[in-house]
Amino acid sequence: MSVLVRSGVGPLCAVARAAIPSIWRGKYFSSGNEPAENNPVTPMLRHLIYKIKSTGPITVAEYMKEVLTNPAKGYYVHRDMLGEKGDFITSPEISQIFGELLGIWFISEWMATGKSTAFQLVELGPGRGTLVGDILRVFSQLGSVLKNCDISVHLVEVSQKLSEVQALTLTEEKIPLERNAESPVYMKGVAKSGIPISWYRDLHDVPKGHSFYLAHEFFDVLPVHKFQKTPQGWREVFIDIDPQVSDKLRFVLAPSATPAEVFIQHDDTRDHIEVCPDAGVIIEELSRRIALTGGAALVADYGHDGTKTDTFRGFCGHKLHDVLIAPGTADLTADVDFSFLRRMAQGKVASLGPITQHMFLKNMGIDVRLKVLLDKSNESSVKQQLLQGYDMLMNPKKMGERFNFFALLPHQRLQGGRDQMNARQSKPFASPVAGFSELAWQ
Repeated sequence: MSVLVRSGVGPLCAVARAAIPSIWRGKYFSSGNEPAENNPVTPMLRHLIYKIKSTGPITVAEYMKEVLTNPAKGYYVHRDMLGEKGDFITSPEISQIFGELLGIWFISEWMATGKSTAFQLVELGPGRGTLVGDILRVFSQLGSVLKNCDISVHLVEVSQKLSEVQALTLTEEKIPLERNAESPVYMKGVAKSGIPISWYRDLHDVPKGHSFYLAHEFFDVLPVHKFQKTPQGWREVFIDIDPQVSDKLRFVLAPSATPAEVFIQHDDTRDHIEVCPDAGVIIEELSRRIALTGGAALVADYGHDGTKTDTFRGFCGHKLHDVLIAPGTADLTADVDFSFLRRMAQGKVASLGPITQHMFLKNMGIDVRLKVLLDKSNESSVKQQLLQGYDMLMNPKKMGERFNFFALLPHQRLQGGRDQMNARQSKPFASPVAGFSELAWQ
């Protein structure tokens, strides 16, 4: 199986640090030398060129939003981009063990916080539904533990195409789906295990209640603003039409300060940064909900702790793709800045991590689970698939150290309360949280 996970940095170069006059100054981050035949004029490119001609250069954030989620032409809206036939593959598609261990994590936290009678599992950007399907299988297998709990699943998904794939994966359509395009709950169904499932376009529409939130490879596709440090201070990177080629895009620097600059930390020592206001808004909403009604949030994504610079890149057909070429045909992504997420949660809830996927899954008992599955299997092909999946998830050179886990929890979940709100994996805390320390049933 030929797999390229969405990690690593694409072939992008820094903007020259020359003095920037009070005009739009162009500079390519990507190579800019692709042959004309590799730069087709897509419907999205025509749309963007018209938009830029009408209103001027656009931010990288606006570019990402248009390319990925435009209702008529957006990359995510009308296609299934996952799997071998798509543009990238994710951990749940690689091994069932990944989702099983996350299911154990949610049950562990539910038990640690008092075994509430209601349990809303909320996933942001559920992909093909594979991950939540694996989690629900664990819930069924541990039905005796959850027997007195009212469980429901709530999926936040903007893609009509993917929501249909999710419904097929989770319900097998044994019971007809309810659909109402005008309602905040635009689709309802029942999982194979009998658990009700609802679909929403926005987190704010999900009912407030004791909820456990999951965001796996969700924050990396939220729009980012890019900034370059110049002798005149921070200048935002915009996207404009190349004056030499009328149907080609290029990066330019803004001639003066822009509103998104407010998100930059004054003591940041990097010369290029990416900030994601939408991620901050979502983290603040999750934090408010968890502080109000309890529960927890688990974020799994590739990213960094405020150290990386230029990570904006594209993927098409499991290969790196120039972000400005043929927009609308490739996925766009940027590494998650977990230090920013932690800042946005500060004061409202406790945060743990980021820790590497290798460490998290090891703490969750992936080695034990792998051995059980290997011992149960009599087919060499199945054993080989299990071992290959394990290697992809755990190998530091593959996904093991490129992906990270990060959690939000109520302050009272950790003994010591506010004093440990920013606990990291290197600092032990009195009330263990599975994955961030070795799994312990309570």
